[in-house]
Amino acid sequence: MATAAETSASEPEAESKAGPKADGEEDEVKAARTRRKVLSRAVAAATYKTMGPAWDQQEEGVSESDGDEYAMASSAESSPGEYEWEYDEEEEKNQLEIERLEEQLSINVYDYNCHVDLIRLLRLEGELTKVRMAREKMSEIFPLTEELWLEWLHDEISMAQDGLDREHVYDLFEKAVKDYICPNIWLEYGQYSVGGIGQKGGLEKVRSVFERALSSVGLHMTKGLALWEAYREFESAIVEAARLEKVHSLFRRQLAIPLYDMEATFAEYEEWSEDPIPESVIQNYNKALQQLEKYKPYEEALLQAEAPRLAEYQAYIDFEMKIGDPARIQLIFERALVENCLVPDLWIRYSQYLDRQLKVKDLVLSVHNRAIRNCPWTVALWSRYLLAMERHGVDHQVISDSSKELEELRAAFTRALEYLKQEVEERFNESGDPSCVIMQNWARIEARLCNNMQKARELWDSIMTRGNAKYANMWLEYYNLERAHGDTQHCRKALHRAVQCTSDYPEHVCEVLLTMERTEGSLEDWDIAVQKTETRLARVNEQRMKAAEKEAALVQQEEEKAEQRKRARAEKKALKKKKKIRGPEKRGADEDDEKEWGDDEEEQPSKRRRVENSIPAAGETQNVEVAAGPAGKCAAVDVEPPSKQKEKAASLKRDMPKVLHDSSKDSITVFVSNLPYSMQEPDAKLRPLFEACGEVVQIRPIFSNRGDFRGYCYVEFKEEKSALQALEMDRKSVEGRPMFVSPCVDKSKNPDFKVFRYSTSLEKHKLFISGLPFSCTKEELEEICKAHGTVKDLRLVTNRAGKPKGLAYVEYENESQASQAVMKMDGMTIKENIIKVAISNPPQRKVPEKPETRKAPGGPMLLPQTYGARGKGRTQLSLLPRALQRPSAAAPQAENGPAAAPAVAAPAATEAPKMSNADFAKLFLRK
Repeated sequence: MATAAETSASEPEAESKAGPKADGEEDEVKAARTRRKVLSRAVAAATYKTMGPAWDQQEEGVSESDGDEYAMASSAESSPGEYEWEYDEEEEKNQLEIERLEEQLSINVYDYNCHVDLIRLLRLEGELTKVRMAREKMSEIFPLTEELWLEWLHDEISMAQDGLDREHVYDLFEKAVKDYICPNIWLEYGQYSVGGIGQKGGLEKVRSVFERALSSVGLHMTKGLALWEAYREFESAIVEAARLEKVHSLFRRQLAIPLYDMEATFAEYEEWSEDPIPESVIQNYNKALQQLEKYKPYEEALLQAEAPRLAEYQAYIDFEMKIGDPARIQLIFERALVENCLVPDLWIRYSQYLDRQLKVKDLVLSVHNRAIRNCPWTVALWSRYLLAMERHGVDHQVISDSSKELEELRAAFTRALEYLKQEVEERFNESGDPSCVIMQNWARIEARLCNNMQKARELWDSIMTRGNAKYANMWLEYYNLERAHGDTQHCRKALHRAVQCTSDYPEHVCEVLLTMERTEGSLEDWDIAVQKTETRLARVNEQRMKAAEKEAALVQQEEEKAEQRKRARAEKKALKKKKKIRGPEKRGADEDDEKEWGDDEEEQPSKRRRVENSIPAAGETQNVEVAAGPAGKCAAVDVEPPSKQKEKAASLKRDMPKVLHDSSKDSITVFVSNLPYSMQEPDAKLRPLFEACGEVVQIRPIFSNRGDFRGYCYVEFKEEKSALQALEMDRKSVEGRPMFVSPCVDKSKNPDFKVFRYSTSLEKHKLFISGLPFSCTKEELEEICKAHGTVKDLRLVTNRAGKPKGLAYVEYENESQASQAVMKMDGMTIKENIIKVAISNPPQRKVPEKPETRKAPGGPMLLPQTYGARGKGRTQLSLLPRALQRPSAAAPQAENGPAAAPAVAAPAATEAPKMSNADFAKLFLRK
């Protein structure tokens, strides 16, 4: 059809040449456009015809328009001035768009949509040569979809005339089947190869194509059936006795595979075969039917879902991986990639399976190459491709970069460092890359890929001069690079410098140096290393002791300042109380009231276990409003006079029921504290929480005189094991605050009892992390710590209100993992916070002196000093002049122990006589 169109187009061309030249160049241009338009329509008509009966209606429309355009072209050439070509304006727009797209592609050759639009316009304009070049250029950069390949193949098939053109089409089919798995392209390939059966080797070519198609997509449950039927029809058409056995073989192979519409295939085989079907074929057929039932849910899920159906394909892949058939696993991966070709994770999973399981060189490298063509922006795919090429022994020239590309890479690193220096450090006075990660990567590339250790050493010298010489992990990174790509002399030099410069973990660097000298150095090298490490560690320990003393002095100063502030506040408060002027009538009532409330405070200490539980009477507190005063105490606000309010408070206190605490039940009771003061009905809210540990006998919440909840209570269980189990609920969050659960112990009888359950000594397998952002969660921190070892426990430190303090403790499985984590994590940035990581070694807590008896030097045992009910006074100075003080007579001692007490008591006249003011004046004037 294309030939006829070309012949028709040539006739008006000859007529135009024979005409007069006075028609002008404009008419010739119009005639040329007309011929090109007719040719493009002819090619399109031929393309539609090759696509089958579905395009019959469109083909007829194209043919009619073909004839009309041809008639219009003839009339236009015979009388060019009479008619205007109706497509001129459209062609001009297309030409301008083509020029724009070509210019866009010259700027960015990776613009996929520009390639597709350019091919469409060139095909519409009939620029067949340009269309072919545009398609070849696009196929070199991108893998083409099934629709693009079929369109290209149909155009080439319609223009193929001789054997050379047929070979060109075969080459296109070979390229097409490599991009994606496309059953329709394989079917088109087989049908086109049948057309060349008359050529030399044509029969073998057809069979080869169909066999390859079956091995590629013959297992496809929904589209594989068409290939099997086409292959059988081809073999059935060859009238040879030997071919009958070939058809039998195809039937038997197909029936052993789970495919849709297997029942119809089996019935067709029964009808076609003259002999009974063998029992083995029937067994394989039944087995395939059973397999089909297992696959149907996944196939139906794909049919019901909308593209790209990634979740459905992932489930299907998991199912195939469990079964373990390599051919079916490869097929389902290929099917999934047709619709999800831009998903890097899917390519990574597919290539990982091929690398670990099949290990077929051509197949593995082909998949890796397709992966980077589909997702060239994914670094992981490129690295996997390079590893695969190295693993399968690909020529080094294919893998390595050229010198020009290496220089471009070095220039890119240099530009990055200059940008950080000019745009970040100078403008914002901050380092954009404090750990010099860019320079480290550059040094690794120079050492590993370019074998240029001199350049790598220069880069590491620059890294150390930027404030990184004090970190042990930086020196060890440099040492590992020298160890892998350098020599022993430079390794020794690096470690010696590290010993002198490291200030955070010098012990680790010293250990690495000694290990290297022990295995590779001479005796002289060993002695030098031991001397340097011992000297350095002694200096470090001395510096640490000075720093610890300085820190302890600062802590002591802070404690003294706090104590001074506390005393100043107490004195100020006492002074205000004395200066307060009250009327004589109110003074007596106030004194009585103070006595009542003071007694109550003595009975209810804030940090001591209460021995009674007070429940206010509801009827007496309905008309009283409680407001918080400036000192935090509750003040009654009412319209009644103050005297009546205090009378009510006194009566309320008297009417409150008292529940004495039974110390014999301490083993089955737990003390719960740090509860929210705003908690309403603590009994009802806490009972379901503790009933999970066992049967609860009683919950005794503690209230103030005004009926406010004090934030702690006692929970009594029926059994002791329930109380022990309840202790595990310590630090459990209740209404946003950590609830403290501790044993019920009378501290007056057990002063040494400690509730703190965490170790306060050195733990080499546990880390202490500070400087964490308050928004950092336990899960986020655990994810970071898991990269350096097995995390057994992780605890974020919070205050009593449940708010984070930016501290955490991380427990690893062993000491080596903890030390490795310290090296890697110390100085790390988390959410713009630089954290500090160290081995857990809490400072020793100051233990208060026990009130035990003390022995005076050279004297008997002295009893501890006792104070009054109000405790130790503000001052211990004696106001009696020393001249009036009479030392107490020492008790006489016998030879073997104290002397017996005298029978007569000491007279009462030993008291000092009363003295007048004049006597006092004489005493002061004595010299």
